[in-house]
Amino acid sequence: MTELKKWITTALLTLLLLPAMAQQKADTTYTFRFVPQKDMFYVPWNGNDMELARLLECIESNKTDILDGKLPLYVDGYCNSLNGEKENLAIAKIRSNRVKSELITRAGIKEESFITRNHPAEGDFVTVRLTVPAEETTVSDVEAEAQRKAEAERLATEKRAEQQRLAEEQRKAEEARLAAEKAEAERAAQQQTATQQNAIVADTPSETETPTDYHLSLRANLLRWVTLTPDLGLEWRINPSWGIAVNGSWTSWSWSNKDRRYALWEVAPEVRYYMGEKKAWYLGAMFKAGQFNYKLSETGKQGDLMGGGITAGYQLRLCKSLDLDFGIGLGYLNADYEKYEVIDGVRVRRGSETKDWWGPINAGITLKWNLF
Repeated sequence: MTELKKWITTALLTLLLLPAMAQQKADTTYTFRFVPQKDMFYVPWNGNDMELARLLECIESNKTDILDGKLPLYVDGYCNSLNGEKENLAIAKIRSNRVKSELITRAGIKEESFITRNHPAEGDFVTVRLTVPAEETTVSDVEAEAQRKAEAERLATEKRAEQQRLAEEQRKAEEARLAAEKAEAERAAQQQTATQQNAIVADTPSETETPTDYHLSLRANLLRWVTLTPDLGLEWRINPSWGIAVNGSWTSWSWSNKDRRYALWEVAPEVRYYMGEKKAWYLGAMFKAGQFNYKLSETGKQGDLMGGGITAGYQLRLCKSLDLDFGIGLGYLNADYEKYEVIDGVRVRRGSETKDWWGPINAGITLKWNLF
């Protein structure tokens, strides 16, 4: 009798809790960090990119309810890094607008989908909050899900066992094939040795001999062209073992009414020593010099670069007229530049810096056209 009462009580409590489980809502908050005293929204900074990706995924899952006004996005902007309440409130408002603009652009939602509040206190961040209804869950759903998981685990176990069996059979077959090939190669080597015993062995071709029959080639670094930086050069093969190459690059791009810029020119002479029977591998020494002007954010950098180092690579023969040159350079670069901002179309100097770099200084997948 006691057990019957316990069972009835448990069943009644479950029935009473099911509606509450179906009506639960998940309150989710996403936080975006800002640099103190600044209003710019830097996405790839302090975890903002990961938080934005999570928020965009949530918006995409509930986009219909958001656009219909059933699921608003609560945006709260905060700032307490300035001196006065009025200044903090103004920065908080700009930060909220920048986050909303990013979501409108990326997720395709509207200004009406937001409920915004700004606060001159607590810190330098913006929060976006959604109250997403949780999925309804019943006892039968839980049991069905458990059965599905058990069945999936059983099938996965059988599949792994079958894969292991097939892998073992394949391994044995591969071992048998390799053993047969090894035995065949040994027989062929023995026959070749017996044939050459009474023959006159010709002199081994000198390593200075090379299949190339050209002395001048035109070069184009395909990696540079992919980054919209035209690159051309020449290589003069003095003899099969030595060559002199020089490549030059130049580009100048601007956008956002010339407020953003990517400009560069550089020249890189190089001396190479080719090795091996086919003279395909090489080692070399490179010198590099040029100028640059980058303005990809609020602050631009313009100045000179110079350096050099050692190079190494391999040339793959495609046909008689074309080679593909895979190369990399390691060494030192010095960059001496000025920093500036553009205010009302005028460049305003913001100081200068000098930086030294040790490491990769050049990389290329270069197409060579052998002229003669």
